[in-house]
Amino acid sequence: VCIHRVRSCSSIHFIKSKYVCVFDKSALKFSHQQRLFRTSAVSCGQIVQFKLSDIGEGITEVTVKEWYIKEGDSVSQFDSICEVQSDKASVTITSRYDGIIRKLHYNLDEVAYVGKPLVDIEIDASKGVAPEEDVVETPPMSHEEHTHQEIKGHKTLATPAVRRLAMENNIKLSEVVGTGKDNRILKEDILNYLAKQTGAILPPSPKSEIIPPLPKSETLPAAPKDKARKIPAPVSRPIVFSGKDKTEPITGFHKAMVKTMSAALKIPHFGYCDEIDLTQLVQLREELKPLAQIRGVKLSFMPFFIKAASLGLLQYPILNASLDESCQNITYKASHNIGVAMDTEQGLIVPNVKNVQVCSVFDIASELNRLQSLGSAGQLGTNDLTGGTFTLSNIGTIGGTYTKPVILPPEVAIGALGKIQVLPRFNGKGEVFKAQIMNVSWSADHRIIDGATMARFSNLWKSYLENPASMLLDLK
Repeated sequence: VCIHRVRSCSSIHFIKSKYVCVFDKSALKFSHQQRLFRTSAVSCGQIVQFKLSDIGEGITEVTVKEWYIKEGDSVSQFDSICEVQSDKASVTITSRYDGIIRKLHYNLDEVAYVGKPLVDIEIDASKGVAPEEDVVETPPMSHEEHTHQEIKGHKTLATPAVRRLAMENNIKLSEVVGTGKDNRILKEDILNYLAKQTGAILPPSPKSEIIPPLPKSETLPAAPKDKARKIPAPVSRPIVFSGKDKTEPITGFHKAMVKTMSAALKIPHFGYCDEIDLTQLVQLREELKPLAQIRGVKLSFMPFFIKAASLGLLQYPILNASLDESCQNITYKASHNIGVAMDTEQGLIVPNVKNVQVCSVFDIASELNRLQSLGSAGQLGTNDLTGGTFTLSNIGTIGGTYTKPVILPPEVAIGALGKIQVLPRFNGKGEVFKAQIMNVSWSADHRIIDGATMARFSNLWKSYLENPASMLLDLK
């Protein structure tokens, strides 16, 4: 007699009467030719539905971008299951259970909803790790279950990745103060807690990673003999005429843009433009580029623009503020989290460099390198894309001189940078010389910012860039 799988039941009947089987929950007895066999009961695993948890920021749906597992694979707790993308960020979903994947509920690029099953996992019922409400065909569980952890009578909000980091470092989440929305504990909170502990070992940070010096033959790349401006070649793409209209839903970052720009229509914008002579800054950057390259960082003009903006915000904090919905209160932000608009395959995204007021130009360049790498790969996290207080958009990298940037609520100001052009200008003696000219276009919320304030800020920002050595006096 072959028994492939035995599930809990009160009795089992066989076709041939000479085989007698008596089953209870503790043992299975066979009688054949006066031989007795006793075995332990065989119980199949329970199937639990791993549901998409609330990932915060009011997100209710995400797009499945990549599966890291397939049906039949074994997974352990905290193993990566899939990568999903919301209209705000990309998030990696990790497993809560040890078991075997039995079903994937979504295909790639399909929309998954918070609180709905993501995968089915078969777990060992004897371990008793599956709560009753997770078993298939049971009432749906609360959407907060995967993000709330019950500790000492109160619920602590944290994502699986944060819980894993806390567990690896033997940290009780109840002892960590959360700085996220609704006191949610963020990765930065765990790292800050570790930094305060004696002998704590922090995970490697992208900022601290320094590439070893290149060989002398590669340290300073040979300057091209012809420094003439290169004309960008147009990207050739195959054109297919289907002859039919095509309709597709607005998802991902495009959906976030719809919401943000719709809210921006409520803000009365006013614009202010000026031109900046970057001749000295261009020369300074050329001198510093090789040094930054030796330290493993690509140095562009943007770190200087960002740092100069932060120094200006110290003098004009109204530009680093936010206005509440009722227009009754102004909140002056202590941190200068300056966003940088980036054009990616997923659409326009605006990650921000945190706490620029305490960062050096090199620190900003290093962080920009990290954000650009993650942005190109579509792996920016929610923390990188939220919390901005001021924004700069470098439209000049594509082309164009002037633009009319749109404010990103709840911010109150934004600047757009044009391309750098070599143009003739006059010096103090009336002599013509070649100057590196860049145009800037500012937009501000006219409800709380007047034109004089915007002009004074722009003049201060301009003075730092036209005389970059002057920034040394105010750097901290």
